[in-house]
Formats: sequence, structure tokens, C-alpha cells
Amino acid sequence: MNRVPLSAHPAFYDDSLYASVTRLAHRTPAAVDSVISAWSEYGLGLFAVLMIIAWWRARTAGLPQLPALAVPAVVVLAYAANDALKSQVAEQRPCQVLPVKPLDPCPALGDWSFPSNHAAIAAAAAAGLWGIDRLLGWVAASAALLMAASRVWIGAHYPHDALAGLLVGAVFGTLLIHVAKRSATLFGRGRAPRQVSAQ
Repeated sequence: MNRVPLSAHPAFYDDSLYASVTRLAHRTPAAVDSVISAWSEYGLGLFAVLMIIAWWRARTAGLPQLPALAVPAVVVLAYAANDALKSQVAEQRPCQVLPVKPLDPCPALGDWSFPSNHAAIAAAAAAGLWGIDRLLGWVAASAALLMAASRVWIGAHYPHDALAGLLVGAVFGTLLIHVAKRSATLFGRGRAPRQVSAQ
């Protein structure tokens, strides 16, 4: 069965917005574009650093470490769910179907667009960190928005791809970190020493 690019669906009207953003990117100073492109390519590493910091802060504060240690697993599971959805939808990249020149090289055919994996990973990490450390959560949430925007800026995704990736990552991240925190609480209760009443 032939798959129709999701961008052709009448519910989405962001082709022109995507084209406007890519044109703006080409009119922007090269130094700015280079920074955005580098962030889009390597920025996910920041979330790994934030996860390490979150674990260290929990450890030094004497808080349960299981939720902090679970954040990487939360991200992996969210990515897996997002990638499965991406394979089912099979939306072609905008640079493959629209007459535009992206800032970065266009991905190969078969490297689907909807939802954005980068945005989903960033949002899942932000949601996980938000659930255990509000300060780091703010930093990660801001970085996730920048990551999603950068994917549109370099021409890799439609705006709706980036927004959907943020939504998938945030939902899965929030649910899974809640499960991790709940498990840590139950595990802590199970390990609590029982008090023996005096005879």
C-alpha cells in the first residue's frame, strides 16, 4: 500500500511556514546558522550531562536515586515509541517534497519525518528531569524547545513534526518518570526496617 506524506493531509497547513523558516535561515549570518546547526546535531549531549547532574544532586542530597537513574531508560522507551510511530506514519521529509533548499543536507529517502526523534528525545529527557529536579527540568525544557526549533530551522522537519515529537516525548516522559518515582517509593517502604514492639 502506498503511503501518502502526512504534510499532504488537509489538517496541516505549515508547508509555507516551513518554507519561510528555511528562507530566513539562508538570510541569517553564517555564524548563527553554524551554531544552530551544531546544536541540532550535538545538543542532545546536554541532556545526558543534565541526567548525570540530576543523579549527583539526588545522591548528595540523600534523596532516592532510582528515579534519577531511570531517566535514561525513560528517554530510550520514549524514543522507541516515537520511532515506531514514525515508521507507521512514514511521512517524507519536507526537503524531499517541497521546492526548498534546507540549511543542512536532506536526509535519505526512508528516513521519515513525523514525529521528530530529536524533539521526542529532548522532551522525554526534560519531562523526566522535571519530575525529579525542578531546576534541571527548567533548563532541560528550555533546551528541548530550542532543539525542536532547530530541527525546523535546518530544514529537517516540518513544524508539526517538531511539535508532535515534543508531545510524544513529554507524555511518555511524564508517565514513565511517575512510574519510576512510584517504584522507588514502594521499594523504599519494602526495605524499611520493621519495628519490633517491646514485650
